[in-house]
Amino acid sequence: MSLLLMILLSSTAARADANPGKIGRSQFPRDFLFGTASSAYQYEGAVREGGRGPSIWDAFTHNHPEKIANGSNGDVAIDSYHRYKDDVNIMKDLGFNAYRFSLSWSRILPSGKLSGGVNMEGINYYNNLIDKLISEGIEPFVTLFHWDSPQVLEQQYGGFLSQLIVEDFKDYASICFREFGDRVKYWITFNEPWSFSIGGYSSGTYAPGRCSSSAKPGCSMGDSGREPYIVAHNQLLAHAAAVQVYRDKYQIEQKGKISITIVSNWIIPYSNSKEDKDASKRALDFMYGWFMDPLTKGHYPLSMKTLVGNRLPKFTKEQARAVKGSFDFIGLNYYSARYARNTKHKSNTKESYSTDSQTDQRVERNGTYIGPKAGSSWLYIYPRGIEELLLYTKKTYNNPTIYITENETLVLQVLMKLTMKIYLFKKP
Repeated sequence: MSLLLMILLSSTAARADANPGKIGRSQFPRDFLFGTASSAYQYEGAVREGGRGPSIWDAFTHNHPEKIANGSNGDVAIDSYHRYKDDVNIMKDLGFNAYRFSLSWSRILPSGKLSGGVNMEGINYYNNLIDKLISEGIEPFVTLFHWDSPQVLEQQYGGFLSQLIVEDFKDYASICFREFGDRVKYWITFNEPWSFSIGGYSSGTYAPGRCSSSAKPGCSMGDSGREPYIVAHNQLLAHAAAVQVYRDKYQIEQKGKISITIVSNWIIPYSNSKEDKDASKRALDFMYGWFMDPLTKGHYPLSMKTLVGNRLPKFTKEQARAVKGSFDFIGLNYYSARYARNTKHKSNTKESYSTDSQTDQRVERNGTYIGPKAGSSWLYIYPRGIEELLLYTKKTYNNPTIYITENETLVLQVLMKLTMKIYLFKKP
């Protein structure tokens, strides 16, 4: 299994008494890539500048500021649109040699569609960013979609709830390949389609904020038992369409690689019972296998087909052929782990992704947490999980090439007490 490690800026924290000399850059191959990552909406700002059209996150944060912890939005963010040169210089100073960032679909196609015209100011901004990275010896990894689809497509046909988006995404991807592919050698179509499907269409915590009222009080639109599966399905179809156009028109000449980034927890059985062991496998199926099975086998996991039934979309034979094998590597994001316990829900329980797997997933067992609590409420540190997930991938999915595209933690004690010394990166 080939492994490329890209570590986020906040990733590597060590105790004050740790010895950073135990692991150094010299112990890795000379061409090993250490990097940082970002997303367009969280970093760029300048939402009304340079011809950019609004995204679903603009609508979500402005219409529902109460759904954001501090009521903030991405109007300015960290202003990378204006300060990208400073950002790249900092990356170089830290010793990074890779940067994974996403493009804003609505900055390149303000109307969401090719027929509405290409925004050359957006093209020029990304050209300048890519050129600056390369001039500083930093390899650009470009993500086409990080959850910020054009708001106009949401209004026209429901965004990723409609298969109409597949053709529009393919057109958008083709423009990016054409304009940037001579320098970009690593492409990622979608970042964490699971997070977008669940956060946006099951829990309603991410844009566009859709969910069933039974899943979350206050939800006035959505269906947490159907829409997440539709949105995930359409992301896979759009991914496959983008990969096909890249392979057909650009890859031979540009000599790049293309993939998708999947996120997953590692799942541990709550007990040694067969029921809990089966539950842990189902939990992995409903998060990781949901995407890995179609990508490597051309169909969804059996557990999902059995438990979700006709709410789970089906691939046509042609779609299955397009999705299967539509990657040159797999991008993997790993953060944490969970215990899984078998559970049966009452017969009158409303259909929802959160109950479909018939598992109870938790971070505590017999009064002991799975790992130290980090700075985010959902994040508990379990380093062994990434090794277990890689070994599981090797065994289950025929040993694909893996790039670790995110692996971080946010250490609570550092933020609250500033008593820990953080070793970020030691330059060669």
